[in-house]
Amino acid sequence: MTEHQRPFLDVRVSACERRWVERLTPRQANIALDIAQTHGIEDIVARVLAGRNVTVEAAPGFLDPTIRALMPDPSVVTDLNAAAARIVQAIANGERVAIFGDYDVDGAASSALLQRFLRQLGIQAQVYIPDRIFEGYGPNPEALRALAETADLIVTVDCGTNSAKAFEAVAGSGTDIVVIDHHQVGGPVPAVRAVVNPNREDDLSGLGHLCAAGVVFMTLVDVARQLRQGGRTDLPDLMGMLDLVALATVCDVVPLIGLNRAFVTKGLVVARRMRNPGLAALTAVARIGEPLNPFHLGFLIGPRINAGGRIGNAALGAQLLATDDADTAHSLAARLDALNTERQAIETAMVEEAKAEAALEMRSAHPPAVIVTASGDWHPGIVGLIAARLRETTRRPAFAIAFDAAGRGTGSGRSIAGFDLGRLVRQAVEAGLLEKGGGHAMAAGITVMRDRLADLRAFFEAQTGNAVDALVASDTLKIDGALSSAGVTVELIERLHAAGPYGTGHSEPIFAFPHHQVASVRPVGNGHLKLSLRGLGLRPLDAIAFRVADQPLGRLLSEHAGRTLHLAGTVSINHWNGRRTPQLRVIDAAPPA
Repeated sequence: MTEHQRPFLDVRVSACERRWVERLTPRQANIALDIAQTHGIEDIVARVLAGRNVTVEAAPGFLDPTIRALMPDPSVVTDLNAAAARIVQAIANGERVAIFGDYDVDGAASSALLQRFLRQLGIQAQVYIPDRIFEGYGPNPEALRALAETADLIVTVDCGTNSAKAFEAVAGSGTDIVVIDHHQVGGPVPAVRAVVNPNREDDLSGLGHLCAAGVVFMTLVDVARQLRQGGRTDLPDLMGMLDLVALATVCDVVPLIGLNRAFVTKGLVVARRMRNPGLAALTAVARIGEPLNPFHLGFLIGPRINAGGRIGNAALGAQLLATDDADTAHSLAARLDALNTERQAIETAMVEEAKAEAALEMRSAHPPAVIVTASGDWHPGIVGLIAARLRETTRRPAFAIAFDAAGRGTGSGRSIAGFDLGRLVRQAVEAGLLEKGGGHAMAAGITVMRDRLADLRAFFEAQTGNAVDALVASDTLKIDGALSSAGVTVELIERLHAAGPYGTGHSEPIFAFPHHQVASVRPVGNGHLKLSLRGLGLRPLDAIAFRVADQPLGRLLSEHAGRTLHLAGTVSINHWNGRRTPQLRVIDAAPPA
């Protein structure tokens, strides 16, 4: 065990069964000191930067990511110039254009982004979003044939890379197809007009971390350039559409590195102006009374857009984000809000059932490495949310599967850091255990018949071996530094936020609060705990712990009311009644040794 991996505050087993360790290596600690001294950056902020491998030279620019500095020439992406040229041709000739998108936030935002751009240039493109349950993900022959009858050009966004077979349905129809996608390639690249995907094997752009909306944005940058070269001057304000790219980037949980950081940072500036009627209406129905931040996009706005695809009309999200009419936006937002409330009720019942099934498996003599739960009573649009909850409670990769009356199961999986779930699913497809399946390292979707479920579970166990157990056993909580309740101010949090946005690939800083008294603790909301903490100073610090009431962390916090604990969590600004106050989100705790 190296020096920096020794237990932080001597916490070897926390309430969440983790060992606390210092994030920074000795070398990174020296870099943090150099950053602070060279650029006059506060020590704790310098530690956050160094802990995420930001160099001394890059630190100033890192705190102000810009599109100009971080976006390369779009032509570095394979086929992008060809795709842009075909879209330019459609604009010049006034062709009929159809957009085929996915039913999640990235698909909705990508569709709306392209539709808005084309509309400002006189092209009224139609948008088609498939039904999650009846059509499934991606282009299908029936939908393509119908679109080909009314469109000269079909542009697929956030899908299409693995749809070569479906595209055969319109071969020879005279309708061209352009694919703009970001998903991993699972077969031959379709023989269409262009396939823009930075995850193609022959793409050397290094932009595989972009979501689909990011790839669409880069494509439209090249479309605008080609139009400008052709003498057109009435071009749309693409920078003014970055709110859609930021929304998709956060909600698709792609790594917040490089260009993605600029997309989110600058996109939030645009979003806060509320110029997109759809986003403004969603902000209102979600009762967000403060400047939009990544949390709002990912946990309040995104779920409402997704609700349409999960249990309602999958096209509602794209329609909302594309409309310019405020009344239409408010009507659509209200429908999505109602669907989200319905989704939450369905999810609560399903999650409790799944957690009970998973608990039985975890109590067995040999707990499975991968949790697989299934039911014939579950809604297929909610299984991804169930899998995420199971992953949280079991700390293992988890699948939830909804079977229909014919025994065909629609499933979704979520993984833990260090375990490639998409690879495991592709292996199961190759072994003939799944009807179809695919995904990324952290999330995957599957279709499986009920009579193959036992074989699938056995296959997962055989393939994972002890890998998951080793990851769980070595799970640590990386601490960026120690703070006190009196030292956490709004100004400090704002400086920390400048090192963001935080998310996948650029983790939010976690701070330890040593020897803090839990002055008060009370339940709020649905299983949350509200706390007041006191350190050595007189100033208390408000804190909240989400969904922990029935968890070991929640029990430890409640039992230590009036007593002292080591606490760990993330800091943010709480906006209430016009006041801004610091707040700690508690994610772990441990009694002092």
